[in-house]
Amino acid sequence: MATLILVRHGRSTANTSGVLAGRTPGVPLDERGAAQAAALPARLAGLPLAAVVSSPLERCRETLRPLLDARPGLALHTDERVSECDYGDWSGRKLAELMEEPLMEVVQQHPSAAAFPGGESMPAMQRRAVDAVREWDARVEAEHGPDAVFLVCSHGDIIKSVVADALGMHLDLFQRISVEPCSLTVIRYTRLRPFLVRLGETGDLASLAPREPKGDADPAAEGRAVVGGGAGAP
Repeated sequence: MATLILVRHGRSTANTSGVLAGRTPGVPLDERGAAQAAALPARLAGLPLAAVVSSPLERCRETLRPLLDARPGLALHTDERVSECDYGDWSGRKLAELMEEPLMEVVQQHPSAAAFPGGESMPAMQRRAVDAVREWDARVEAEHGPDAVFLVCSHGDIIKSVVADALGMHLDLFQRISVEPCSLTVIRYTRLRPFLVRLGETGDLASLAPREPKGDADPAAEGRAVVGGGAGAP
């Protein structure tokens, strides 16, 4: 059985500005995200990667650039199916503003019924992402053997939906899963069932530190999941 490493892209300028980027072009990593990307080769040192697959969006390609520079013989494959959820008319809007939309409650509490205006539904997002990683897993194992390791760089909601599938969780529960920017999540698929080996591994515990209150922030909002994966630690 091959081993899949899911990498969420590093922190982006949209994460820190509270914008739902979606597939909006021109959203790069911020300074912290670039540092997270620069640390990725060392975090993966010693792991022979048979393949690297990426979402086509800039923030994923930037996250992988240091790794590919460190391993010049490693080819990059781009797969549209692991791109960010198509948030349609919500793309590029402030999350604080979107919290007032009636649909946001559905996204939070009943995502299996959520479809973004002008975009895709959350079940459709999960289906194409799960299809993609399972097809890549079968391809890598066929070409490189059952001990092969491969990497897919994608986005928060995509990774959470793949994890939910691996755990046999209903999509309505996937907002309980958290994956920080540039975290590593590891899944092994077998003939009978997948195994979740790592979830949201960052290599440090900084994201668990208490956060400074920001002005008139709503305390109840702290426990809410956020569409788009969230910004992660400041």
